[in-house]
Parts: sequence; C-alpha cells; structure tokens
Amino acid sequence: MASARPFAMLRLPAIARQPVCLQCRFLHAGNPTTPRIPRPTPFVPDPQTFLTLIGRNMAQHAAKIPTWDALFTLSSAQLRESGIEPARARRYLLWWRERFRNGLMGVGGDLQEVEKGVAELRIVEVPSERPGDQMATLSKDPGTRKMVVNTPVTVAAMPDPANPQESARDISIIPPPKIDAAKARPVKEMKIVRGNTIGGTGVEYIKGHPGVARLRVQDGLWEQRRGHKVDGGERRRAEVRAKRRAQERKNAR
Repeated sequence: MASARPFAMLRLPAIARQPVCLQCRFLHAGNPTTPRIPRPTPFVPDPQTFLTLIGRNMAQHAAKIPTWDALFTLSSAQLRESGIEPARARRYLLWWRERFRNGLMGVGGDLQEVEKGVAELRIVEVPSERPGDQMATLSKDPGTRKMVVNTPVTVAAMPDPANPQESARDISIIPPPKIDAAKARPVKEMKIVRGNTIGGTGVEYIKGHPGVARLRVQDGLWEQRRGHKVDGGERRRAEVRAKRRAQERKNAR
C-alpha cells in the first residue's frame, strides 16, 4: 500500500517527521504555564475542608498542604516529596483538584449562604408560566412551582456545648410561599420528595421544620468510592469461579 505522506516528507530525518505536538513537547515541558488557581467558596474555604469532602482519608494529609495556592499548584512529584502516599491517593487528589478548577464540584460546592460549614436548604415557591404549573395542588398554589434553594442559616444546628444555656435560633415557620423567580437559584442534586421534604446526598432533616434541611461539611461527602474485586476481578473471575466449582464437586464426592 502506497504511503499517504509526500515523498519530500519521507526524505526528512525521522525526528523531523514527528507530529508537531511531539516536536515541541520538550519546549512545553521547559516552559510550563502557571496553573489557574480557583477561588475558595463559602462551602470549601480551605484545603482542610477540601480534603475532608473528597474522602478516602485524605484529611490526614491536610498538614502537608498548608495553603489554598499550594493545593492547586503542587505537582505530583512535590506531593510525593511531602509524604502523600500511596500513588493512587495523589492521583485521586489531582483528579479532584482539576474537577474543582473546572467548576465541577460535589454537592453544595457552589452554595453561598454557609455558616461554620453548615448550609441551610429550604423549599420555596416561585412564579411559573409553565402549563403544568397552572393548576393548584395540595402542596402548592396555582401558577407556581417548588424549588430547593440555599438560604441564610436561621435554625441552629445544635446548642453550643460550651454554652448550654444559649437557646437555638429557632424559627418555626413554614417555608416562604413565594419568592421572586429572578432571585431563586436551585440547589444542584437536591430534589423534593413527598411534597415537602428535601432529598439528596448528605441532607440532614430538622425536626419540627417541614421543608427545611441542612447540608454540612462532612468526611467523604464528595467521595468517589473505589470499586472492589469480586472473585478475582473481571479478568480472573471466570478462572476463579471455575476452580471453586471444581473444588466443590471434588468435596461433594
């Protein structure tokens, strides 16, 4: 089969016939671009919180990443020198770091109303012109639709152990019946179940406050769990199971 390359190209040295990206690869390596450092968010204000959220016991390495800039600039080699082991832990950290840099956060990462690692979620009604929302139901008014939004913290998470006499900031009110649609920003990965209950990963319900819930910074909230091998994993599964059946037949004689 004739080569699709021009004869003039074939007469060039082998190194010159490499694709352009391979020719300049070493130039790029010698002059790396400065990685973009995203801004911390109210829900993720520091490296300790970030490592806690991504789970896999990464919070134990918080002392090795002292600043937010270091979290997003340290290379894999520098992370290894700082003592972050094994290699899969570094790969996992770098994977989550790039996701956060590109705006791909876990649940609650973009919430703005956060107090001491706690965000309050509330079901509200917003005006809607969709045909399906024009009918009134038992749980909403006509011409509205329900939505889960992030509101300022108004219900204390727990009484302060250091000051048990202080009463919780308790407001036993029903969620606002209606708010301006332009100001309503739905919380991602949250849904409304049974009419007046907020459902989603990490949601904490508040007794006596229907339609209100909390999302708290907790270990592993964003964790991507590792798979586990069953019967030797995919490549050896048939072999392992065949040997097991043969042993079972041998024992049954």
